[in-house]
Amino acid sequence: MKKRLLWTSAIISSVLTATATVAGFIASNRLMYVKKKDEKLILERETSAKRYDEVWYANVPKSEQWIESENGYPIKAIFLEPHDTNRYVIICHGVTETKVNSFKYARMFERLGFNSVVYDHRRHGDSGGKTTSFGHFEKIDLKAVVAALKLHVGDELFYGIHGESMGAATTLLYAGMEDTADFYISDCAYSDIYEQILHVMKTTTPLRTTLALRLASLFMKMRDGYSISTVSPRETVANIKKPVLFIHSIHDDFVLAKMSEELYALKEGPKQLKMFEEGAHAQSFNSNPDQYEEAVANFLMKYDLLTPKQQDLHTISANSAVSIVK
Repeated sequence: MKKRLLWTSAIISSVLTATATVAGFIASNRLMYVKKKDEKLILERETSAKRYDEVWYANVPKSEQWIESENGYPIKAIFLEPHDTNRYVIICHGVTETKVNSFKYARMFERLGFNSVVYDHRRHGDSGGKTTSFGHFEKIDLKAVVAALKLHVGDELFYGIHGESMGAATTLLYAGMEDTADFYISDCAYSDIYEQILHVMKTTTPLRTTLALRLASLFMKMRDGYSISTVSPRETVANIKKPVLFIHSIHDDFVLAKMSEELYALKEGPKQLKMFEEGAHAQSFNSNPDQYEEAVANFLMKYDLLTPKQQDLHTISANSAVSIVK
């Protein structure tokens, strides 16, 4: 009888272990290899919405660069330089997107007097890298892009970083690690990726417990070398001393607006928070392009980050505006 109980216990333990292993592998796979959007469809979407202009892109002065990341793969970047200036903005796209999604912001910053750098995150677009890490490895890639821009422009460089969704979280994680930019713009960042994934699980799947996520986190630590609990902008935002503009759409049900409100509350020193009443996740600009640009211009003017010429232009624009988004 005792031997039978031991055999039964061993079998049950083996089955549970095997089940947990399979579940952890599948769950971590879904995060590490999150399904990306079709690149051709992204281009078609941005072109049809007139956010990407082929004529503009063909004529704007630009150069392509391959930037080697400390993580051991190349990052594809495009330096867009419509102005003869030392003022630049690095633009970080969201998960599943590519640098094509960043061109609309590059056009906006061009109007504000800045050149820009757009690039593909690891495992997206033309860049290398095998997995997506939601900001953990991406912040090191951003560090490499910053270093390449400094080398490209020289000691007189004046620059900001703009990020959308995962790109915003990456921006804040980088800034909390190495606060070297003159300003940052965080559009719909999550304050903690563990909580964000749990929210998505509870709202889009039958899963209601943290078991699957804890298994995924354990396997990601073993397979990809980091703990998902470290991807937490809320833990680093207090380290940022430079001005930060937090942007979010109130009705974003994917990354909840309260996450940007939390980050804004935790950030010390110069900061602004802009909440739009129109737009879903990562749609604040698409739904409110003029008001979005005005919010960015007002932020830059408040902290004296625009050139005098651009300040004059946008002061006139603000004074003549008919309506302001709440």
